[in-house]
Amino acid sequence: MALVLTKKRRIGQGMTQHIETDVAIVGAGPVGLFAVFELGMLKLSSVLIDALAEVGGQCTALYPEKPIYDIPAHPAIEAGALITRLEEQIAPFPVPRLLGRQVNGLSGERGAFTLTTDLGDTIKAKAVIVAAGAGAFGPNRPPLDGLPAYEATGAVQYYVRRREDFRGKRVVIAGGGDSAVDWALALKDIARVAVVHRRAKFRAAPETAAQLDEAARKGEIEMVIPYQLHGLTGAHGALSTVEVATLEGAVKSLPADVLLPFFGLSMDLGPIAAWGLQSEKNHVLVNPATGETSVPGVFAVGDVATYPGKLKLILQGFSEAAVAAHAIHPIVHPDQALHFEYSTSKGVPG
Repeated sequence: MALVLTKKRRIGQGMTQHIETDVAIVGAGPVGLFAVFELGMLKLSSVLIDALAEVGGQCTALYPEKPIYDIPAHPAIEAGALITRLEEQIAPFPVPRLLGRQVNGLSGERGAFTLTTDLGDTIKAKAVIVAAGAGAFGPNRPPLDGLPAYEATGAVQYYVRRREDFRGKRVVIAGGGDSAVDWALALKDIARVAVVHRRAKFRAAPETAAQLDEAARKGEIEMVIPYQLHGLTGAHGALSTVEVATLEGAVKSLPADVLLPFFGLSMDLGPIAAWGLQSEKNHVLVNPATGETSVPGVFAVGDVATYPGKLKLILQGFSEAAVAAHAIHPIVHPDQALHFEYSTSKGVPG
C-alpha cells in the first residue's frame, strides 16, 4: 500500500491538508466507504472527501433510522446502522477523511491527478473515484403557498431523522415512491398517518406496497387517493390542516400536525460537472466493465454513475466499487500483475 503523506497548516480557524495517496474518493456515503475496503483489500491507499461534516451521505444526513431491506444478509437494517457496520469493516485501513469540504478542482491525468478543495486542501492521487451519490442534493418542494413558514417550524419536513419526533402526531405523507411507503409503515404504530397519492398504484417495492395495502385494510393508515396537495392552513408556522384536491378540483381537509412530502431529491453535480465527464441527466456515464468515465483514470460508482441496465441500489454500488478497485490496480501498479484471491483465503491485509 502506498504511503499516505499528510501535512497540515492552519488557515484562519480551519486546517488545510496536503495528501499523497493512490486513490481519492469523492463522496463518503455507503458506496464510498465500501470503496475504501475494496481498495484496501488490494493494498491500495485512499482518502475520503465529502462536503458533509460526517460520513454516511444521505444515510446519515437524511434518514439514519430508515430501514433498508435489500442489503444481503440483513433482512432489515437501519441506514445509520449500515454506516456503522461499514465503518467497522474499513477500520483495518487507515484512511484520512477530509470532511466538510467540497472538491472544487481536478487537474492532471491518469496516474497523476491533483484535486483541490474549497478549504485549500491539495490531494495528489493516481486515480479518482466519484461516489457522490445524488451530488448536491435537495428535496423537490411542493408548490404550496406559505411553505417556508411551515418549513421553519418543522411542520413541513422532507426527511425523517428520528421516528420518536412524530409520536402521537397527525402525520400526512405525500408521495408514491419507496420513501413515502417506507415511512408510512414505519410511523403507523406511533402516529396517526394519512397517505396522499394521485393514483392507486405506488412506485414502491412490491412487498412494501402490499404491506401498505394491508395496513390500510386494517385501518392502521388512512389512504387518501386519488388526491394531490392543494394547500396548508394554520397560524404562526403551526400546521392545522393539509388541503388536498382531486384532478376534478374537489377539495378536502386532513387534520395534520406535520406534512412529509416525499417527491424525491433534486440532483446537482456541483463542481464535478466542470470536470469534463460525459454525463446524462446529471449522472456520469461510465463503462460498466470498469466503472471508468470518459476521463481516463476517473471512475464513478453508486447513484451518480449510469450505464445501460443500471439499478439504483446500494448493493449494485458495492459491486461497482469492487469493479473500479480492480480496474484501478494496474494504474497504481502498472508492472505488477494482480492475482485475484477470495477474502476467505487471504483475509484482510495488515
